[in-house]
Amino acid sequence: MTDQAQVKTAVAAVAGERASVRVDAEGRVGIVLDATGLATADRDALEAKVRVAAALPGVTNIRVVVTAERTARRLLAVASGKGGVGKSTLAANLAIALARAGLRVGLVDADIYGPSQPRLLGVEGIRPTAQDKRLDPVPTPAGVPLLSMGQLVEPGKALAWRGPMIAGALTQLVDADWGAAELLVLDLPPGTGDVQITMIQKHRPAGAVIVSTPQDLALIDARRAIDLFKTAGVPIVGLVENMAGYACPHCGEVSDPFGQGGAEAAARALDIPFLGRIPLTIAIREASDAGRPPALGDDQVFAPIAAQIAAWLARN
Repeated sequence: MTDQAQVKTAVAAVAGERASVRVDAEGRVGIVLDATGLATADRDALEAKVRVAAALPGVTNIRVVVTAERTARRLLAVASGKGGVGKSTLAANLAIALARAGLRVGLVDADIYGPSQPRLLGVEGIRPTAQDKRLDPVPTPAGVPLLSMGQLVEPGKALAWRGPMIAGALTQLVDADWGAAELLVLDLPPGTGDVQITMIQKHRPAGAVIVSTPQDLALIDARRAIDLFKTAGVPIVGLVENMAGYACPHCGEVSDPFGQGGAEAAARALDIPFLGRIPLTIAIREASDAGRPPALGDDQVFAPIAAQIAAWLARN
């Protein structure tokens, strides 16, 4: 006769409170396993361990039922009105800084036509797997799981896609098996086109962070992006000014090739929060090109911005 207490103890040793165990007089073991928040691979591994633990003398059959509650997950859009303002670099480093602040974060590279996150996070050439028709995000050295169109198509191949195909691709990325992630940072393409409209209509971000350089041309386009989100009822978390001043590595003199203070003035005029400035530095550029995001180091640039975003998310 199977000792019910021994089976329960053995299963609890590997699954803790995630498992509920029943053993009948015939040695049949029924286990209900709560896999809420676990990625597919972790869920499968835990189920296998539970089966091994329950296989004690006298056990004639083991039945495991795996259940999971859907993790409440919010989306944070990082957007810009035009290209070349450092939006993807900001998105990658914000995702890392938010994760270091204690949030469970995933990163979606929704820049369908110009995906750059695999390079920024050092996982170029690594393709995601899929189970039950859902993609499994790719782990990164930064500790933030990633899904990007750059992982699904051949390097350098042009994507000539229309709206419906874009919508399907975005849904695959967002509805992947993100496990315990409670926040997905979305690196959107520049502009106010199909990707932005599809994301707002189908997946509705909790808020949007807008990035611009200080120059007038970039700010004109940033205002368009802000207007799109406001019109759609998506709150603006704030505006970030990128490439804000260049310190010469030789003499230390600071110059402003893209202007100074324009984004802060625009935020004030538009009555939205100004989240901070990111300097134009060789160190950020070199680290990003090498797949070593600066937010992983002694980060005094992205962490203060991420702290404001985390506080906003906690309030809203």
